[in-house]
Amino acid sequence: MSQTPRRSSRTARTTRPQSAVRRFLALDAVVTGANGIAYLAASGPLGELLGVDAGLLLELGVLLTAFAVGVAWLASRPQPPALAVKLVVDANVIWAVLSVVALVAWLEPTTAGLFWTPVQAATVAGFAGLQWTALKAAAR
Repeated sequence: MSQTPRRSSRTARTTRPQSAVRRFLALDAVVTGANGIAYLAASGPLGELLGVDAGLLLELGVLLTAFAVGVAWLASRPQPPALAVKLVVDANVIWAVLSVVALVAWLEPTTAGLFWTPVQAATVAGFAGLQWTALKAAAR
């Protein structure tokens, strides 16, 4: 009877958190990419639904799609560089904060927009929290 060699606990600690970083980056890329593509493909109807200028949604769609491509590339690396992951975390935190500021300061959203804006901000903030936690665990 042969036995599969067991990983040392040290190996398990260093590889699992790194894969968690990659998974959270990949999830972020998929969700952000889908959002960006939706804004690109349907900026007019979504603008009406949310009460946001279609031109702004189109520009955000370009930004989000490009960001998603970069995050997906980062997630595809065997060991994403910590500095790059920190930049993604920072960008997500800034996005979440600016979404709420925009809602309060200058957007005049519909009821759907009043719901959507904080939900997407919370989602992005959640990605930032998960990515930061996984990054810190991978550094141990």
